[in-house]
Amino acid sequence: MSQVGAPQGRTWAGSSRSPRSRTLRSVATLTSAVLAVTVLAGCSSDEDADGAPAAAQDNAPTARSLVDDGGTLRWAVDALPATFNAFQADADATTNRVAGAALPALHTLDERGRPRLNPDYLETAEVVETEPRQVVLYKLNQQAVWSDGREIGAADFVAQWRALSGRDTAYWTARNAGYERIEKIEKGKNDLEVRVTFAKPYADWRSLFTPLYPKQVMGSPNSFNDGARTTLKVTAGPFLLRAVDRKTGDLTLARNPRWWGKPAKLDSLVLRAVPRADREAALAGGKLDLAEIDRSTAERIALALKDADAGRSGAQAAQLHGPGSAITPGKALGSWALAHGADEELASEVKAARAENKAAAARYAAAQDTLAGYVVRKSLEPAYTQLSLNGESGPLADERVRRAVARAIDRRELAESVLKPLGLPSDPPGSHLALAGQAAYADSSDALGDQDTKEARALLADAGWVPGGAQKKPAGTKAGSEAGTKAKAAEEADSKKEEADSKKKAEKSDTASDDGLYIVGDDKPGELPAAPRIGPGGPETGTRVLAPAPAAARQSAALLARAEALDTGARAAAGPGNAKPDKGVAGAYAPLGSAAPAAVPAASQALGKDGKALSLRFVLPSGPGSETLRSVGDRIVRMLDAVGIRTEITKVSDESFFKDHIASGDYDLALYSWPASAFPATDARPIFAKPEPASDGSLLVEQNYSRVGTDRIDQLFDQAAGTLDEEEAGDLIRQADARIWAAAGSIPLYQRPQLVAARQDVVNAGAWGFAAPQYQDIGFKKSETTKGSPSNR
Repeated sequence: MSQVGAPQGRTWAGSSRSPRSRTLRSVATLTSAVLAVTVLAGCSSDEDADGAPAAAQDNAPTARSLVDDGGTLRWAVDALPATFNAFQADADATTNRVAGAALPALHTLDERGRPRLNPDYLETAEVVETEPRQVVLYKLNQQAVWSDGREIGAADFVAQWRALSGRDTAYWTARNAGYERIEKIEKGKNDLEVRVTFAKPYADWRSLFTPLYPKQVMGSPNSFNDGARTTLKVTAGPFLLRAVDRKTGDLTLARNPRWWGKPAKLDSLVLRAVPRADREAALAGGKLDLAEIDRSTAERIALALKDADAGRSGAQAAQLHGPGSAITPGKALGSWALAHGADEELASEVKAARAENKAAAARYAAAQDTLAGYVVRKSLEPAYTQLSLNGESGPLADERVRRAVARAIDRRELAESVLKPLGLPSDPPGSHLALAGQAAYADSSDALGDQDTKEARALLADAGWVPGGAQKKPAGTKAGSEAGTKAKAAEEADSKKEEADSKKKAEKSDTASDDGLYIVGDDKPGELPAAPRIGPGGPETGTRVLAPAPAAARQSAALLARAEALDTGARAAAGPGNAKPDKGVAGAYAPLGSAAPAAVPAASQALGKDGKALSLRFVLPSGPGSETLRSVGDRIVRMLDAVGIRTEITKVSDESFFKDHIASGDYDLALYSWPASAFPATDARPIFAKPEPASDGSLLVEQNYSRVGTDRIDQLFDQAAGTLDEEEAGDLIRQADARIWAAAGSIPLYQRPQLVAARQDVVNAGAWGFAAPQYQDIGFKKSETTKGSPSNR
């Protein structure tokens, strides 16, 4: 990833500035991803790992004998790729989809996120020596050839290693993790054997050479940088790249005639660029066969299927719940009368409106008929959404405040609000580094603790944030005329600002909008719904006595003790929850003569310290595909408000959200997602690595956008990457995760839902979960009759 100019820190710009290897993972926001999610191939060979994925894949698995030969499937993507080189900084999800269909993947993921040797390319791949050096021997499938007829061999491995090793800065690479550990690559006993010798042990060796590019792409800096940006001339998968039409937004993959494996069922696969907000219309127009969708589109398809099951046509459905369905017979008669009345101008307007209503109803009816031909396939995406807490500066630089934020949040409530309406499992993730079903997964969240309002308030008090603290002058404030003059000037400035804000609010009162910047937590009527039922202790009256500082200090020490216990293999049992509702605060305005409301409990008052209020800047994307993200943000705001933490929400464009705010550090709180990885020791390290100071005083954060890390976490990652004992590596990863929880720089909230609309006859495609698509098996189910031809699809 290229360096981002940042006001508070910056991402790592290259190997010359840090000894760390580069592994850049794609960031995804909820629904309309700002950056695409990428799941890399697996690393563990554990056959008997306990646990299963939280949700099974849903992709209509069908035997190949029942799948038609031929046809074209139209699959929605967010955009056409800027490059076909998956190792460049601007590679995206479409880049990886093309690579998956057209390039060698030596290991692929199964439904539990475990790596599986791909027999289309490899006969075996194993560690054959550990002393004095680790040596991996690859035995290639003797039928494996590039589309130009040349055998896949050692020369391709060597070219990719040299390009990605980081030793030659002329290669514009985005990541080199693992490749920099290789000492040499040589041919084995014959052309089908490749020996890779490592300078130091590397546990995640299965992550390497997937995808594998031909030496024509990797062989020189010029070919690497530019040769695969706009085309892939040589491929080695079930499909090859036939055409890219940037005007229509279509990328066409065609069946590879030199493919030696099971032949692709489809003649061609068209990746069509359709923005998320436009997919419902594209599906309703019959322009797509397969598309990831949002919740609203899934609900529209479900409604269409319900109508079809009830025997209702699209026209009947339109009368029931389409445009104009609320028009009563009386209103319809009145409209007809106006359309045929003596007032010609009014009649003309009414006739035009009636015609538009009729056209809208017809469009809705046609869409319902078309959408009834789709089905929604759903699972959990191998990615989780987190709350990121920027610990570089401000209140969140204090770990007690970060922990207080974490303890104020009810993760289960947030997960259920997103996943339960979709009928998906809603247990919040217990790990930053793996998801349920993966071998490395273990719930380490007890290293921080569950939602507990009392403990959150105690932590804040220990950090000096108390009710009324915003009015208290800091120690050492100057007395006399100078202090008085400054206070008076500040008062006048505040008064003018309030007057200007009031005028602005009055001017905008007729055009209510939640876009832009607004402050929450001021307890103004009509602005926020009642506070959610969270936190132990329930409603309180009078003044809340906060826990003394020593108690909070003991809790802080206990958190580190829990993480330390996990370092030695001992797991602390989480205490039973005893949460009770906190009803929040009533509005401040009432009719004349109403009884005065009870005093606001001190515990829910805004907190302050040394004359400064505790307020955190919460940045959220404002795009049409981010509704769920904003809804979750609203819930978090109310949860924080219940413990006295106020939030200032800023909504920004999707394009600006990541680049200008997350990567640059211009936020306090933010919601975004990370993909799961089967190689956490490699892929997760830059996300949680301790930031390094640069010579100019800024921070080199790699991908640790929370700017929170410790030396111990880095050591655990390094140890996990350097051991060939998989059990030991898993234990080290779990220890690292416990310390990440204790540091409270990021709080996993829920695994992302994966919703895919598919034509009802599309098989072996849908919501794959962890598993990698088997592109050659995707197709259309054979019809029961001889009607129709796959070539017409």
